[in-house]
Amino acid sequence: MTALFGPTDAIDRARALREAGAAGVFTFEGPHDVFTPLTLASTVGGLDLMTNVAIAFPRNPIHLAHQAVDHQLLSGGRFTLGLGTQVRTQIEKRFGADFAHPVDRMRELIGALRAIFDAWRTGERLNFQGEYFRHTLMTPTFRPRAEFAPIPVYVGALGPRLTRMTAEVADGLLVMPFGSKRFLQEVTMPNVAAGLAAAGRSRADLAVVPEIIVSVADTDPGHAAARRLLAFYGSTPAYRPVLDVHGWSELQPELNALSKQGRWEDMGRLIDDDMLHTIAACGTPAEIAAHIRDRVDGVSDRVCLYQPGPIAVDSLSEIVDALGR
Repeated sequence: MTALFGPTDAIDRARALREAGAAGVFTFEGPHDVFTPLTLASTVGGLDLMTNVAIAFPRNPIHLAHQAVDHQLLSGGRFTLGLGTQVRTQIEKRFGADFAHPVDRMRELIGALRAIFDAWRTGERLNFQGEYFRHTLMTPTFRPRAEFAPIPVYVGALGPRLTRMTAEVADGLLVMPFGSKRFLQEVTMPNVAAGLAAAGRSRADLAVVPEIIVSVADTDPGHAAARRLLAFYGSTPAYRPVLDVHGWSELQPELNALSKQGRWEDMGRLIDDDMLHTIAACGTPAEIAAHIRDRVDGVSDRVCLYQPGPIAVDSLSEIVDALGR
């Protein structure tokens, strides 16, 4: 799967990506609404659709449920609702919403969504009462009239508690793009195993979908956009565990200080080649495919290609072909 970047070219890009061999398209919470491009892409047909991710806490479970059902119907059962917590500063200062106890809140939100879906499918009374969400009324006027397939709920996670919770209750884990093979094997997957064991689930009960930052040399010879993206992620305390695993801990506060001064270009220059090629898949399409295969071997047969900026469809087609070989 790979990204749509906004609504204005969503249909044409989705069609081009389908012809290039992409199995699906996803959107992320950026400068545009996360659902609108998928609404448009659903008209193309033949593609899986996923929010990757919709920021959960500023949204009410009823709103999320309606969006999910509508996109499941539009896509013919090919929609996945990917959710994320974001970080405290963004939730409280940008969205003006509550962030306290994010792991417990996300667990309860997933429970609320499933209660709403069940009430809509069965017609039984909606009665979900939790600490953060309460839904006890669902009259026929507001119940979707068309039948819809079960909607998978994935969660983007990096920290150990959220990763374990995701493995316990969600349908899939979206492995955050700021990561590495070592972090995936030494940190993420052991927490997945712990969460599955705690819930009495098997590995087959959870889809694990790594997201990998890709940068094509022909498009950006110096990979400047990828370096800026890594610097942005690295400046955030929540992503420091990835740096810790590789002995790069001291870089996080330095990047954070520069971000507060608005020195984004200077931040990108601090991402050296070792870090760049450890966290991102960079180079020719063949080199990118080799990095991806090595990184996800034994973990998943599906990946999300995370682009710092739109990559030419021809290059994406070459990556897909190389992965297929």
